[in-house]
Amino acid sequence: MDNQKINGLIAAPFTPMKADGSVNADLIPDYYKFLKYNKVIGAFICGSTGEGLSLTIEEKKLIAEAWANCVKGDKEFKVFLFVGGTCLADCVELAAYAQQLNLYAVSFTSPFYFRPGNVTALAECCKEVAASAPDLPFYYYHIPSLTGVNFPMIDLLKKVNEIIPNFTGVKYTYEDFKDFMSCLHFRHGKYEMLWGRDANLLAALSVGAHGAVGSTYNYIAPVYYDLIQAFNNHELEKARALQQKSIEMGQVLEKYGTSIPVRKAYMKLIGLDCGPVRLPLRNLDEETFTLMKKNVEQNDYLSISSGSLPGITI
Repeated sequence: MDNQKINGLIAAPFTPMKADGSVNADLIPDYYKFLKYNKVIGAFICGSTGEGLSLTIEEKKLIAEAWANCVKGDKEFKVFLFVGGTCLADCVELAAYAQQLNLYAVSFTSPFYFRPGNVTALAECCKEVAASAPDLPFYYYHIPSLTGVNFPMIDLLKKVNEIIPNFTGVKYTYEDFKDFMSCLHFRHGKYEMLWGRDANLLAALSVGAHGAVGSTYNYIAPVYYDLIQAFNNHELEKARALQQKSIEMGQVLEKYGTSIPVRKAYMKLIGLDCGPVRLPLRNLDEETFTLMKKNVEQNDYLSISSGSLPGITI
């Protein structure tokens, strides 16, 4: 099992879809090359940004297989398959499939319809899923804003420490820095804590984060890599300015709709058309997309965005 610590940006890809809403796995090889070109070191597939909870098991397997084919022979690029959902048996099946494909890792979030009543029950859920992919690193995905499950992650680490051998860390998408720091220091840094709030990356770096997973790394990875470099060079004013730039860009984009549809639409502007979103999310209409594009051009956001992939027309 490969459990080396991650140092860099993992994108949470949008799931490419055709105009009719079906999965467009044929775009995934170009998506992989695009991320590599922009120095992104991995992909967290079928997660929130990828509309994973709106995909069938077979669709997730199709997507996972396409990504697995892309990274054959590429030991540097790490593909995480998000397997969370409301049916634990489905999660177990997907985790086993991820191991069959030899992906880098699996990630699982709490069931969110019938929710675990305490952290012990949550740990038992994690144990069952992790056991179906024992050779892969297992990451819990902490995102209480969507699951409604908000146990302190330090309590979960204490529960899983002796019972889940392949438990590797947490994708932490929440703003509780006290809990996050406690997890970073637990058992002398035994577990990896991947930061999941792009707009707070600088704050996470300041308390010890090294790896991050996020949707905006799809399209403005250069801004964040410049931020990380500025932080490492103790150029804090520059780092703050870059973080603020990312925040302001997000605020501008979200004038035109909710986060995932707007960000997925933005990908068209940088040369990678990932298609529509699925209900209950709503796509931007043509008028709204045109207004967004005009505002993007007025603010010169394309100049700070991830570069288009040379030699490929999407």
